[in-house]
Amino acid sequence: MSRIGKKPIDLPESVSITLNEQKIIVKGNHGLMELSLVDFLKFEIENNKLYISRKEETAKAREFHGLLRAIIQNMVLGVTKKFVKTLIAEGVGYKFQVEKKKLIINVGFTHPVEFEIPEDIEIKLESNIKISISGISKEKVGFFADKIRSTKPPEPYKGKGILYQGEIVRRKAGKTGK
Repeated sequence: MSRIGKKPIDLPESVSITLNEQKIIVKGNHGLMELSLVDFLKFEIENNKLYISRKEETAKAREFHGLLRAIIQNMVLGVTKKFVKTLIAEGVGYKFQVEKKKLIINVGFTHPVEFEIPEDIEIKLESNIKISISGISKEKVGFFADKIRSTKPPEPYKGKGILYQGEIVRRKAGKTGK
């Protein structure tokens, strides 16, 4: 049995879950999320807890048991308190700008790099070198943060680039001069 899959999901008072045969709908303070369900898992709500069990013991059912439990747990967490990723631009002249629904990044290229901000993601400019990306979907927040970070990942010699807050870059020694 899946160790993650057999744990019940605690449902806070502010969260309501609607179960259909094909989908689960999670509503909370910050929004609404939907997920299509598979037919070989069984979902039950008892005493403000959601229990997920398998109807059959196939390999596919075992694969999805822990996965869907983790995804639904993240949906419940996302609608109660949003997921946040913080990015820091480390380097001379590196900065972030937000104009309307665009994020503009200057990271040492000849041109600024622009990103269209998705509808369900909010970007807060804490300073010109630090931004916070927040949203109810952990997956979308993480993908968007990684897309921004991939424009200029941190390099090991000077430590310049776009880093996650708290990320430690292992530094390498450069060439030694004669």
